[in-house]
Amino acid sequence: MNLIKKERGKFSFQLTKEEKQLLLALLGHYPLVPARHQSLSKSAPPSENETNQRLLDEALAEQRRENQQRIKTLLNDKRHFHRADPGWRLALSASGIEWLLQVLNDIRVGSWINLGSPKDHLWEFDLNEASAPHAWAMETAGWFQSALLEALQGDDPAPRPE
Repeated sequence: MNLIKKERGKFSFQLTKEEKQLLLALLGHYPLVPARHQSLSKSAPPSENETNQRLLDEALAEQRRENQQRIKTLLNDKRHFHRADPGWRLALSASGIEWLLQVLNDIRVGSWINLGSPKDHLWEFDLNEASAPHAWAMETAGWFQSALLEALQGDDPAPRPE
């Protein structure tokens, strides 16, 4: 995934057919962070904590539903994702990149949680048939995140013929 144009807060990326397939497969895993993974406080009174936790869970569930709908819209809207020989073009605003980074982070962190949250060394888990999809998702999400972050932080790319 290469940034080919950056202009007035709009970013255009070129993806190969394989990169598009990877992104589609990856986004199909969203959400991966377990719903009850985020807790508010263990020190608040139990009744207050339970009520606030329920409100947080409801808000997170709504955000996940909105993100899933936004993923569908992104992938099906030709203004954002369209064929551009020899591959595909992905057009995003800066806020669209930040949103996609959050979705990818959910997939990456959720994969890490599913791998047992290895603490000392990221790859201290048994790589097997059950863990391989989570390892793949974690690394692939990181790869896309790196490309998006580089686009946000980097200088304008050299102009390329379109």
